[in-house]
Amino acid sequence: MIEQILPSAVKAYDTFDDPPGTVLFPEEEQLIKRAVEKRRKEFTTARLCARKAMEGLGVAPVPVLSGLRGEPLWPLGVIGSITHCAGYRAAALAQGAGTIGIDGEPNEPLAEGVVEAISLPQEREMLRRLAAGHPAVCWDRLLFSAKESVYKAWFPLAKRWLDFQDARISVDPVRHTFTAHLLILGPRWQGRRLGGFTGRWMTGNGLIVTAIAVVSPQSATIHDREAQ
Repeated sequence: MIEQILPSAVKAYDTFDDPPGTVLFPEEEQLIKRAVEKRRKEFTTARLCARKAMEGLGVAPVPVLSGLRGEPLWPLGVIGSITHCAGYRAAALAQGAGTIGIDGEPNEPLAEGVVEAISLPQEREMLRRLAAGHPAVCWDRLLFSAKESVYKAWFPLAKRWLDFQDARISVDPVRHTFTAHLLILGPRWQGRRLGGFTGRWMTGNGLIVTAIAVVSPQSATIHDREAQ
């Protein structure tokens, strides 16, 4: 599913269930030795997706461990992202410099009060317009997913936290794209100041998926602008 909104340089693998018999590396097992069954299934299938994506790149499978913020640690020369939600697990990887952020969510409204916590006033006005014109999509959930993808793309470049309020999202319901404008000073990347990202989204199978892929300077979907 998610490969439809990623560039060809990115290899993705996803699944809608948890295949039995998946074996983790011993180092990965250590990360979830005290985890509940739900967490074990999410983690294990996400690692299966990551290894399938590595296979697509021609990279030998290796353990995918976690950093201090829980971010996946990839082999040298590989960039990537993992997502999992109820009924969906996916991984997307590429070789070279850059960053990838993907997220999957159920196409269902957010719990009461959550949208106010994650959004800016301009975004809430956008959500009202989108809901009036395109009611089949739970736009509050799509906004949440887009911000999750932004954070996952941001962190490998900045190595620091990004709050939900630190990026303003604009969604195009026709082109199935979104733009994230950073409202804080971003790191320097490729010789310029990181100012935001663009990404793509889609719905299907009761899900919303979003993706950002910055794979090379030639094909980057990154917006670089100097901070005001």
